[in-house]
Amino acid sequence: MSRNAALSTLSALALVALLGGCKADPNSTDFASVKSNLTPEMQGTSERPVEIEMNMAMNANQDTRGIWDDLGRFWLTDRPTKLSPYPIMGTSGNP
Repeated sequence: MSRNAALSTLSALALVALLGGCKADPNSTDFASVKSNLTPEMQGTSERPVEIEMNMAMNANQDTRGIWDDLGRFWLTDRPTKLSPYPIMGTSGNP
């Protein structure tokens, strides 16, 4: 094997070692690790990532249901007509 091939192989292995190097230990309690991330579980001021995702999912769900309510009001299908001379009872279960 030539010297250039050996050098390029060694360089490639060094690059792989650097890119796939050691991952930081999540249970590390030395001062530098603690100081670098004082609140490891927090993403926002008072919420963890899972709570932020839950809030976003709840908002998306509520917004989608609100769109259907808005469409019902737009197409006037959210309540029975008032034009009939006879009393019409609401059968949708909504007051």
